[in-house]
Amino acid sequence: MTGESMTGEGVTDGTVTDEGGRARSLLDAQAKAAELFAEIEKRGLVAPGEGEKAVSDRIRDLANEMFGPTRHWHKRIVRSGPNTLHPYKENPPDRIIGRDDIAFADFGPIFEEWEADFGRTFVLGDDPVKHRLRADLPEVFAAGRRAFEADPGITGARLHAEVGRLAAGRGWELGGWHAGHPVGEFPHEKIDGADIESYVAPGNDTPLRRPDRAGRVCHWILEIHLVDRERGFGGFYEELLDLG
Repeated sequence: MTGESMTGEGVTDGTVTDEGGRARSLLDAQAKAAELFAEIEKRGLVAPGEGEKAVSDRIRDLANEMFGPTRHWHKRIVRSGPNTLHPYKENPPDRIIGRDDIAFADFGPIFEEWEADFGRTFVLGDDPVKHRLRADLPEVFAAGRRAFEADPGITGARLHAEVGRLAAGRGWELGGWHAGHPVGEFPHEKIDGADIESYVAPGNDTPLRRPDRAGRVCHWILEIHLVDRERGFGGFYEELLDLG
């Protein structure tokens, strides 16, 4: 998710101000998102013959069923087949999911005023390349996190370059121009689409470990969007980078 749809700055009333509490709240929000995605898979909501928008709406309804009325801080995304090549910012036409397809979901639910940003890929059928892509996504994410942990001064540009190297080493390309962004209280520090410091991206030569404009620790999402342009599909995986 690029964050370009976010609105507002600052924090809401009742924000947890101690950094340990902030970290616990973000991890709790992510745990709820992981629970939601586990239930998506258990119920088989991503299924052949279903439209992407219909699946997105069912996931929204499932979140409401599991956690009460749930807001989402960025647009809800379900994409399949060639639509999985498109980065967040684009809006490809609704598509019916096929029998031997690949699809991903990218949701940003808000739990008790804390933002989650979570993405996973689903493979339908037995295509070995699609299954390999799905298996590679968490591996590239984990290797990217290790690179972050190993370099206290790592910048957005350096981490992006490393993620690109990891993707190429497994035979994939990156699907978007960036690979992550900050996350926090809702609505957290506004991400300016023109502010390269808000992204894990080329040109961001500022350290990712830094305070945000309000003086709080800046927490990051790492998103891995891998594509095979020749075969016409991609996959997606995202969650917290610096907490876990």
